Amino acid sequence: MSGTNWRLSGEYMESCNCDYLCPCIYTNPQAPATFDHCIAALIFRIDQGQSGGVNLDGLCFALVIRSGKVMADGGWIFAGVVDARANEAQRLALSAIVAGEAGGPPGMIRANLVSDFRGIEIKPIDFRIEGLKRGVSIPDVLSFEIEGMVSRTSGGEPFYIENTSHPANKRLALARAKELHVPGFGLGLTMTGKGNNGHFAPFAWAA
Repeated sequence: MSGTNWRLSGEYMESCNCDYLCPCIYTNPQAPATFDHCIAALIFRIDQGQSGGVNLDGLCFALVIRSGKVMADGGWIFAGVVDARANEAQRLALSAIVAGEAGGPPGMIRANLVSDFRGIEIKPIDFRIEGLKRGVSIPDVLSFEIEGMVSRTSGGEPFYIENTSHPANKRLALARAKELHVPGFGLGLTMTGKGNNGHFAPFAWAA
């Protein structure tokens, strides 16, 4: 599967347990996280996608990470979720991408930053967008709700941060979380009403 060409594009969103604004984003990511560990859930909706001739349009997937105090130091826990709506061929193709076995950004993460890979689960993924509000639910694994931080000078558009080293997009909308829960993969995180960090953006990956 590592020799298979693939491409994905669509919408991404995430939340992590760091305070808003997450110091990892604007320090590339060299500054200490808010807590001893940064736990982040990144969710992707594929609007257009293919891998080796397998159509992946309309499917979703998630990446779940836990880093230490400084993300750039590596030693991450890493795991993924593939949409339960996928058929067998789609599951195989998307699982290889999400696990980092097929290159691209997940492959870079897996090869350079991960010490504990906890596998891929197949689960229903409810990906929701309503204006600047975004949310996701994956049974027994994770859920969160975030809302873009509105700039008063841009007609309802959120604030953005540019030229980041984030794997999803160099330009990220800034958001805050109403809640974040990551019970899956042994992480046991739950946060409600903390206003912790969030982002969203289009994404386009290929390998």
